[in-house]
Amino acid sequence: MKVTLSLFYLFYFALVGVYIIFMPKVLLDFNYSKAQVGIIYAAAPFMRFLLPFLFKHLVELNHKVYLFSLLFTFLATLIFLSTVENFYLYLFANLLFGASMGISLPFVETIALQQISKKEYGRIRLWGSVGFIIIALWLGKILSDPYEALYYLSGTAFMTLVVGYFALQFDSEVKERKKQESDSSFSLTRFWAFWVSLFLMQLAFGGFYNFFTIYEIEHGISLEMVSWMWIFGVVCEIVMLYFQGPLLERNLLNILKIATLITAFRWMILYLYPDSITLTFASQSLHAVSFALYHTATITYVFSLYSQKKLAQQFLLGIGFGLGGAVGAMVSGWIYGESLFLIEAIITLGAFLMLYIHDRRRINELA
Repeated sequence: MKVTLSLFYLFYFALVGVYIIFMPKVLLDFNYSKAQVGIIYAAAPFMRFLLPFLFKHLVELNHKVYLFSLLFTFLATLIFLSTVENFYLYLFANLLFGASMGISLPFVETIALQQISKKEYGRIRLWGSVGFIIIALWLGKILSDPYEALYYLSGTAFMTLVVGYFALQFDSEVKERKKQESDSSFSLTRFWAFWVSLFLMQLAFGGFYNFFTIYEIEHGISLEMVSWMWIFGVVCEIVMLYFQGPLLERNLLNILKIATLITAFRWMILYLYPDSITLTFASQSLHAVSFALYHTATITYVFSLYSQKKLAQQFLLGIGFGLGGAVGAMVSGWIYGESLFLIEAIITLGAFLMLYIHDRRRINELA
């Protein structure tokens, strides 16, 4: 089980690595404008935002739907090959890609959280970071033709499909009660401040995920060095995932608040010192907290907050990486410039304020 889940994370996040690190520059090579890149990178997250509402009311997330999501993820990457030179057709393919990607990960995350401990989860999830590193290092050295990135995108999608199929055997299929599956008790508004904080946090990552490579290259840093910056950040992430187990036994909301403040500081470093290799590497070291620790603490917190586990994980992906990622991609495309990461830092402070409000409301609720 652990090997299969580890391989799923490895290939899934290798796929994400190609999509996030290299495809924005590929699109610029095909003469896309920065605003068009922002729109493209809003499409997939936007679909991830819409999906949970569909599954909340109309569709059951079962084995068949999960397998179709893996298949259509692969098919979407094949469609990319024939549509990338046409903005509108490529945008449509990204909608399919985003919808498919938004189903498989929450499904596997729920299996992992049900079957293994918090300590083991981090040590299995870190293989996703390993996949991300391998693809970043390899493509950073050999990528010379824009279409090469698309070939690697299809290859990693195919391997995700294969391994994802075998991961099904570990789903206990312990069905939630019918009243839970109807989700009449599932409430976003009860914990509204938390969900707003999650949205703002991922919105603020829009500039980083979609324009960090471009931003650093425009400040005189080579593509290969930027690849090493990505890799270093993920190495720090791996170290955190491996050792974070004891931290997750503490107050998760306090961890989330600290991680949010550190993320705001991270964006300020990029704003103030974009051409400093040393300080940019220092900012990347904070990825251990602003992504790894924050991400795992959020998944664990939401898993404990709701009884409808798979749906809760879908909303986590949908509101955070979905709506937050979509709006973040579009906004970062519109505001791209010297003040990009200053604005991201301010937005992140807004995320901290919402977490504080959520914490106060929870305390009053329990009083």
